[in-house]
Amino acid sequence: MTDPFHVEFVPGVTPDKWLRVWGQRLPGSPLEAAPVEDADALAHLRDGTSSMVLLRLPVDRDGLHVIPLYEEIPVVVVAKEHVIAAFDEVDVADLAEEVLMQDPALVPEWLAVAAPEARDRATAMPPMTTKQAVSVVATGSGIIVVPMSVARLHHRKDVVHRPVTGVAPSRVGLAWRVDDDDPRIEDFIGIVRGRTERSTRGSASDPASPSGSDGRTEQPGSAKPAKTSKPAKTAKTARTAAASRAQGAAHRRAQQSGRKGAPRGGGPKRKGRR
Repeated sequence: MTDPFHVEFVPGVTPDKWLRVWGQRLPGSPLEAAPVEDADALAHLRDGTSSMVLLRLPVDRDGLHVIPLYEEIPVVVVAKEHVIAAFDEVDVADLAEEVLMQDPALVPEWLAVAAPEARDRATAMPPMTTKQAVSVVATGSGIIVVPMSVARLHHRKDVVHRPVTGVAPSRVGLAWRVDDDDPRIEDFIGIVRGRTERSTRGSASDPASPSGSDGRTEQPGSAKPAKTSKPAKTAKTARTAAASRAQGAAHRRAQQSGRKGAPRGGGPKRKGRR
């Protein structure tokens, strides 16, 4: 009996569609897929626990082939009653006073704008898993910034997540060892890249060559782009709108004051033909 082909995936990555296609195309070739924590993904790949792994980039590529697949937008997770919950999205600068409940090095954009007190408190936080951090966030004590799929994975009724601008997207890739010549690797690459069953398999001598223009593959089950007919309600736009309303009110009061005492009949009238 053929030994199973082992594929692992980090939290938030959903390989279900690819696994179904594998089962349809290669029913005689068993595949075992298992979740793995981000911190263990590379170690499992290097020690042979897994043949391939779907992980978040960047990673140390020494001895590995890596194909970038897709990107995810970052979101900030906050308590349901937090002021940020009132907006459709926020900028990372709006989070400067918030305490990050994760390693600040994971969100360098927040670290660059954070207030000194918030930065010191975040640095002093003990290490936590994402699930533990979300539990603390639910109390209103701080925030975390994670890929949207991770926020959905750890969703609970007492927290919400909002897209955050000014933070780089999270990239997901597929990695395997350079010295692994298992032909099933090329089969899985073909499925992930969307090749049809009859299409010619790519050259194994150049396994990490890009697919299309940038090597990215559509995320299985990814949502369609949101409609852009209405601008997102952000903290900045809210402040701008408030200032604009104040200016408009002052202008209307000035016009009303100027019309008092004006002669009836208004301005000059057009003369008719004689």
